[in-house]
Amino acid sequence: MMWCTRRRSRTICLSLAFISIFLHLLLAFVSLSLYQQHCGTPLPLRTHVLRDLARTNHTPEGITGRAEPPADAVRRDSSNGGAKKDGKGHMRPISDGGSVGEGGKNASLHVAAASAGRSGASRDETLESDLSKLEALFDHPLYNIPVPPVPEDDWLLKMKPKVQASEKSSQMWVSASQEGYEDVQWSSSDSHPPWLRFHLGISRWQLYAHRDPNMELLTQQLSTQRIVSAVQKSGGTQLKLVMSFPNYGQAMFKPMKQERDEETNYNLYYFSDFERHNAEIAAFHLDRILGYRRVPPAVGRLVDVVKEIKDVTTDRKLARTFFTSPVGNVCFYGQCSYYCSTENAVCGRPRDLEASLAVMLPDLSLAARRTWRSPWRRSYSRSKRAKWETEPDYCSTVKKTPPYDKGTRLVDFMDMVILDFLMSNMDRHHYETFEKFGNNTSLIHLDNGRGFGRHSKDEPSILAPLEQCCRIRRSTWLRLRLLSLPQYRLSDVMRASLSRDPLHRAAPVLAEPHLHALDRRLKTALDAVSRCQKRRGRDGEEEEEEEEVIYDDLAYLKDVVTPSG
Repeated sequence: MMWCTRRRSRTICLSLAFISIFLHLLLAFVSLSLYQQHCGTPLPLRTHVLRDLARTNHTPEGITGRAEPPADAVRRDSSNGGAKKDGKGHMRPISDGGSVGEGGKNASLHVAAASAGRSGASRDETLESDLSKLEALFDHPLYNIPVPPVPEDDWLLKMKPKVQASEKSSQMWVSASQEGYEDVQWSSSDSHPPWLRFHLGISRWQLYAHRDPNMELLTQQLSTQRIVSAVQKSGGTQLKLVMSFPNYGQAMFKPMKQERDEETNYNLYYFSDFERHNAEIAAFHLDRILGYRRVPPAVGRLVDVVKEIKDVTTDRKLARTFFTSPVGNVCFYGQCSYYCSTENAVCGRPRDLEASLAVMLPDLSLAARRTWRSPWRRSYSRSKRAKWETEPDYCSTVKKTPPYDKGTRLVDFMDMVILDFLMSNMDRHHYETFEKFGNNTSLIHLDNGRGFGRHSKDEPSILAPLEQCCRIRRSTWLRLRLLSLPQYRLSDVMRASLSRDPLHRAAPVLAEPHLHALDRRLKTALDAVSRCQKRRGRDGEEEEEEEEVIYDDLAYLKDVVTPSG
């Protein structure tokens, strides 16, 4: 009996031992699984989406013309991917949280610093290459076409003739004694400030000359010179200020209203969008790269809302609109037709505000300007369509209407159309010319703030004038072809040119998707010209076909330059 009891007890003890071991093993397995799950949990879906959007140009389904991912983003992916591998090429698990082993934190910092250094070095190398392309572009014969001396009547403003020494005291340009302004005497061209040299350099066909040495000094003063006055500019639909400097120069101020990389909502109409400060800056650079030189020089600047606007303004209406936001930022909204309210106020961070400053053109009392309604103006209605959208032969009517029936006005307009298409500006309802030059002059490309709103979608209707009229300058056509070549790629030279703007130190003036969109749109414009040539050449000879489409403004040259590099 005792032997049976002992045997039963041994069996029970062994069973309990096995159960205990099993439970311990089960507990250890569960704990290990939980630990691995905590350390290796994938990033939330939203984080993955944001990361992918940052690396590529995300385009909604159904929209064509997708831009390539930025080159520096691809390089960052490669360098980061290499950092996650061990010496044998296997992937090492990296935890977003949890403890770090001895030396792990320092090692991570060293890896991050090395990766950032490599990425920065790559960006510097890319920028250096782009700057070389820009310099080569401006050295190309197409940008240095020999031109005859400018006739006296082709200058917008003229200096008074030299006077005798006895008369100099009454002929000198002496400043009035106003507070904040310099006491200057402009008795010769050497003493003229940069803005005055700019005004005196405006001619019938351009606002400034290629390689004008005054441009660098002018843009430098726009971005650094002390502001002595700030008043709101009358007219227009959105807030603009006129800034004055101690040397009597003035600039048009447009504040930052949204982030540089914020794309316009697809459901907004073109006339409902905000104006962008960086679009004004980019338009100046693009216009110069296209060889037009018809956009007034514009630069970016960081402005102190209190010190450089509120404290110096004499505009009482503007002064009454300043307030401090709940988070302590200084804001103002001014008075205008749209978007001038507390809900759409312009705010500093807390006082610093990004803005574009474009040099003002000569006063209308000195150089009157004429405003022209664009023949391809949009209806500015949510339902009504314009004539050019419904009449297939609309351009034939325009060609019979002054001033498009003679001279270069039609091809001047096409130059502006190409500029607008490249930066996706749908808001060109009017344009201006200087009255002095009559109808025989180039257009002034003003008010470009609604450009560069969307990069993932092109607007083919902007090219309607070119598609319908099939007319373009030979010099413009050749430069467009030149900018499509790899050694002068438009996106690369734009990146290089914009890198010289003061705001580039904070962030690129144009996000990479906008730069890549320029290349895509350039190809579309060139394809439109090719279609015109094929359409016109169906029933004629090749030479006749080209003459119909290409306006030869280089006919006076014996050897026409071709964009072979």
